[in-house]
Amino acid sequence: MTAGRLAPGELAERLRASFADVFEARGEVTLVVAAGELVDALARLRGDEALSFDFLSDVAATDWPGREPRFWVAYHLHSTAHGHRMRVKVGLPGDDPRVPSVTALFPTANWHEREVFDFFGVVFDGHPDLRRIELPDGWETFPLRKDHPLSGVRTQYHGAFIPPPDERGL
Repeated sequence: MTAGRLAPGELAERLRASFADVFEARGEVTLVVAAGELVDALARLRGDEALSFDFLSDVAATDWPGREPRFWVAYHLHSTAHGHRMRVKVGLPGDDPRVPSVTALFPTANWHEREVFDFFGVVFDGHPDLRRIELPDGWETFPLRKDHPLSGVRTQYHGAFIPPPDERGL
């Protein structure tokens, strides 16, 4: 165990002193913040020497159609100095999923945010280069949204057109 590393229960208690919505489940600590509080919360987690969350390892999203907030964006943090980990989650509405970009604070967020944008359509305000990263530029849908069709999507691959299964004339 790294010196200064906090056990999940200790980490959760320390965070509760500064943040209202902190919980621990299965040995993992999660902090939930509003979109407008995200950048400040991440800066505080990074700057607090006892926490030192200096590495953003991932940005992920989930889609919950029929619920509000519909989208949840999760930021997975690691302290290289202490070895503890946590996540910060932000709930976003289904009609306009937007959250501030954190690339100025964590440069690695650049690619992670682009991937979430590409597959879920979440807009990261202030991102330096928010464009598709996996799908072609002209792609119009967001394939990891739960309302995305499972088949029948017109596809172009390296210039070849692959029609939807129901139009292939098999």
